[in-house]
Amino acid sequence: MRRIALSFVIFAAIITAASARQKSSPPAAVSFDSVREFIKQQLTERSIPSIAVAVARDRQIIWEEAFGWADRENRVPTTPHTMYSLASISKPITATGLMILKERGRIDLDRPINEYLGEAKITVRVGNPAEATVRRMANHTAGLPLYTHFYFAGGPDQAPSRDETIRRYGISVTAPGERYQYSNLGYGILDYVIERVSGRSYADFMREEVFLPLGLTRTSVDIGLGLEKHQAVRYDTEGLPIPFYYSDHPGASAVYASAHDLVRFGMFHVKAHLPDQKAILKDETIDEMQKAAADTNGYGIGWSTSVPSGWRGVWHTGAMSGVSTMLYLDPVEKITIVVLSNASSDLPFQVGGRIVAALSPQVAGAATPQNQPPSEPVFKPSSELLGTWQGRVHTHEGGGLPFMLVFQPDGDIHARMGRQLRTLLNRVEFKDGYLRGSFNSDIGTEDANRRRYELLLSLKLRGDSLNGGITARSQGKCPCNALTHWVELKKVE
Repeated sequence: MRRIALSFVIFAAIITAASARQKSSPPAAVSFDSVREFIKQQLTERSIPSIAVAVARDRQIIWEEAFGWADRENRVPTTPHTMYSLASISKPITATGLMILKERGRIDLDRPINEYLGEAKITVRVGNPAEATVRRMANHTAGLPLYTHFYFAGGPDQAPSRDETIRRYGISVTAPGERYQYSNLGYGILDYVIERVSGRSYADFMREEVFLPLGLTRTSVDIGLGLEKHQAVRYDTEGLPIPFYYSDHPGASAVYASAHDLVRFGMFHVKAHLPDQKAILKDETIDEMQKAAADTNGYGIGWSTSVPSGWRGVWHTGAMSGVSTMLYLDPVEKITIVVLSNASSDLPFQVGGRIVAALSPQVAGAATPQNQPPSEPVFKPSSELLGTWQGRVHTHEGGGLPFMLVFQPDGDIHARMGRQLRTLLNRVEFKDGYLRGSFNSDIGTEDANRRRYELLLSLKLRGDSLNGGITARSQGKCPCNALTHWVELKKVE
């Protein structure tokens, strides 16, 4: 995950440099030969099964091509019409469905999300529940924590009802509007809101109101009936096919699409409207989605945004087991770039950067940051942290598990869960009032204990309280789960 994140920083740096230097529209003819050769070389050297790309400028697709295998075992080559798992690129697609209901007056983005939910409601531990709005759910500032929860199709463990997922994990661990925290659960809740408000399943609503009106015939939530033969198999880091898996947050990660379809989706969002596409959203609504509110880390409604001086771009990426994807839009120049892969790697981001360089030859040789992990800071506890903090971890299984942190002058932090042995808190950081770290212990829930995991802390110092989230993040074979619960500690000495 760190490698992918760093590669995206490099990709963003390239496109920022490229766009900042553009004085006019790209030339009419663009050669992608060097990008094509780079893809072929990388697929061979890194044993990545496939890459599919599509590039559009204004109302014309100027390049779409696919390389490698959609299904290695059955020798099925990929094509621009092969359906790839998009992972988090599902979010701007889900947001498009949400905004359709907003335009129809069925959803008010600034009303509390709980007004649109059923029996189970979001629990707000800090702050005002009324401020956990639909808009904040869409821009990741409603206070929901880190979350992923995957299930293998046909496996012994199946996803619970959405109400049950909300009951277990729908907990705002920071005050709504206090900070940005990317949360798949938020978009899982938004797809549930779409279902409840529209009276249709999320998959049916998206097919009828988004995919078909935009002419996206190779796009579906998971793999739609009759489309099975068109999917790209997901492969793990050892090159083995991954059995089909799904999640309890489909609005965040469940959409499949071909490169051809996704570039058409992007063209709609840069307002390069095609004659065979219906105007499912007003242009003003598209603008609203691409505008980041304050304190959202540059996130709008379904889009990650950045506005360097004199330039504007929006994008989203996707990364989960057997998936790495990117969708980049330049709304000013009406450029859309899609790169999809059925393996976890940083290659789509490298390819994306080279496509931008091909569109802007004057920056083809620009220097890029070095792909090196940042050094880990040395933690030194302040006087307000020194001492013993005690409290409980609250899980959906009830009871409240005793939990203790002991901050020592030398910087060591001892953690103890229940009657388990003390362990050291690792990778400690205290920044902007938030304490972060990881340790190994048993949180005791059935959901977490299905897989080996580590525990991650993200606690806010609020006077004599430390409170926030504790996340059981699975390790080893993916897809990886990240299940967060509420923890609150008080300083006792």
